[in-house]
Amino acid sequence: MLDIRQANQRGRAEHGWLSSRHTFSFAHYHDPKQNGFSDLLVINDDRVAPAQGFGKHPHRDMEIFSYVLEGALEHKDTMGTGSVIVPGDVQLMSAGTGVAHSEYNHSKSEPVHFLQIWIAPVEKGTAPRYQQRHFSADEKRGVLRLVMSPEGTDGSLALQQDARVYAGLFDGAETARLELASDRYAYIHVARGSVTVNGVELGEGDGARVRGEEALSFAQGRDAEVLVFDLRNIETSALWA
Repeated sequence: MLDIRQANQRGRAEHGWLSSRHTFSFAHYHDPKQNGFSDLLVINDDRVAPAQGFGKHPHRDMEIFSYVLEGALEHKDTMGTGSVIVPGDVQLMSAGTGVAHSEYNHSKSEPVHFLQIWIAPVEKGTAPRYQQRHFSADEKRGVLRLVMSPEGTDGSLALQQDARVYAGLFDGAETARLELASDRYAYIHVARGSVTVNGVELGEGDGARVRGEEALSFAQGRDAEVLVFDLRNIETSALWA
């Protein structure tokens, strides 16, 4: 079953320099029916004005990753990491015992559009760490490319949870199929464009909780960019408490 979360149902935050859409409860937006799904707790769709951003702030015990769709995002943290994240990059910060970071639009003239996503870790109190890797458009074209996994399989980033994250680009006749184990959930997020999943059309910003499906089939994409999360079959992680 696909339980659709339409883009226009998401929470909204407008701060002038920041326009954000919250798939799940976050900050001042709270919906008791939208407190994450399994270990996936946050999907924020953020657009940040030129030369603006999030000042230095702390995190702990969370797997936090950024996925840039347009523009460039500048990251600095208390582990000594400094980087600029562009489309195709996947950045993962494991906050562990505690880390502070800042995120700014690297450009003084163009906006940046990115997703920030939080996944609960399997264990609290681990050492903080940072990973980043570029996945080219060719690697994601017409397939679901593994970008995160517990073991860092096939060049993916190593995620501290029993979850796997796939990214794919679909247009025209391109199709892909992802098999799901019988004891797994999944979540689909359409970052841009539109695509049909198991015959259901999803547009930009739409998402879907997936329960009881043996596979996910992607087809009829129109400039679509998709993230798929293969998750434990729990409703909301106890680590969120």
